[in-house]
Amino acid sequence: MTGEAGIAHAGPDTELHTRLLADLEATGARYRLIDHAPEGRTELVSALRGHDVAQAAKCLVVMVKLGKKQTRYVLAVVPGDARLDLAAVKDMLGGTYAAFAATDKAEELAGSVTGTVLPISYDTRLELIVDPSLLCGEELFFNAARLDRSIALATEDYVRLAKPRVERIAAA
Repeated sequence: MTGEAGIAHAGPDTELHTRLLADLEATGARYRLIDHAPEGRTELVSALRGHDVAQAAKCLVVMVKLGKKQTRYVLAVVPGDARLDLAAVKDMLGGTYAAFAATDKAEELAGSVTGTVLPISYDTRLELIVDPSLLCGEELFFNAARLDRSIALATEDYVRLAKPRVERIAAA
């Protein structure tokens, strides 16, 4: 189903949403649920949630070619007000080419539609890399595998649960 502005709408009880909440509860994570109008664009949803865009986890799926025959995928997470440095991701993995993954492949690997991608990888084919500047605040915000619900999660609990590789990947 597609919502306003042509953004696909994840239903209220997605499997990934349920799994995320179960994981947060099981690990004793400190978080808050924030219900809001359906929105997947970082700048707009940050305003709906009432926080600085820099505290939003912008989640991007990147394809990195390692020569002609091997491809790796990265879930790159940067602050909402930052741009991803594709060259940094490519160089970090020793790649020959890097680009944003095709929408269908990104959604397959992330397990949710564009605008609702979690800053947590539940797919072993998707390596999680987070820019350290996102981890400076006490909590970070992201859509909870739904366009109409977000999570404010304590940063230290996020790091403990997601176990990201932390590298500089935001453009200077």
